[in-house]
This record gives sequence, structure tokens and C-alpha cells, in this order.
Amino acid sequence: MAGLTVDLGVLVLRIGVGLMMIFPHGWGKLVGFGSRMSTFPDPLGIGSTASLTGTVFTEVFCQVLIILGIKTRLASIPVIFTMIVAAFMVHGQDPWKVKEKAVLYGLVYVVLFITNGGKFSVKN
Repeated sequence: MAGLTVDLGVLVLRIGVGLMMIFPHGWGKLVGFGSRMSTFPDPLGIGSTASLTGTVFTEVFCQVLIILGIKTRLASIPVIFTMIVAAFMVHGQDPWKVKEKAVLYGLVYVVLFITNGGKFSVKN
């Protein structure tokens, strides 16, 4: 029974955090891509368009994989990286309450990296 409850918990976590990341974070960036690509923050020095592309990839496409439980561990890695960049580079000089959301999201994805997708995954 303990294994089942853990797997259900991981399923709820995957679906919940994945949807919360897609809507409104990733989806807004995806549909507004054209208008944001020249003004998006570029903390890594790779260009605004590349930074936005990477962020949309992690906040939309990696989330779909995580929600479905497809390569959950692998899909969590770029999201963890993006949350570290958001918290400590983009919002590095901001007060804690501004960067706290990125840190919390990052911790959830670290948990998903550790636990993987659980029994209720399409394919881990």
C-alpha cells in the first residue's frame, strides 16, 4: 500500500506542478513569443531569442513530458537549470519573495528528478 500511495503522490505532483508551470508561465511565453523574443532577459549571454526558446522548451514541452511521465527524470533537468537561472541570475538582486517561486518550483523538480515518474507513467 505504501508504494501505491507514493506513486499516486508523484502522479499528483507531476500533473499539478506541470500544469501550474505551463499555465500561465510557459503558455504566455509561447503565444507571445514573437513580441518577447527581442526583450526577453538574457542572463547567460546567448541572446534573448535563444533564452526565450530555452525557457519555452522547459516551461511547456518538458512539462508535457513530465505530466505524462515520459522520461520524467531527464525532462526535469532543464527545468531545474531554468529555475536556478531564474532565481539566482534573473532575480538575483531581487528580494527573497520575488525569487522564492523559482526556488520552490526548482525544489519540486529536484524531487521529481530523485523519484522519477512513478508507477503511473507512460514511460520512464
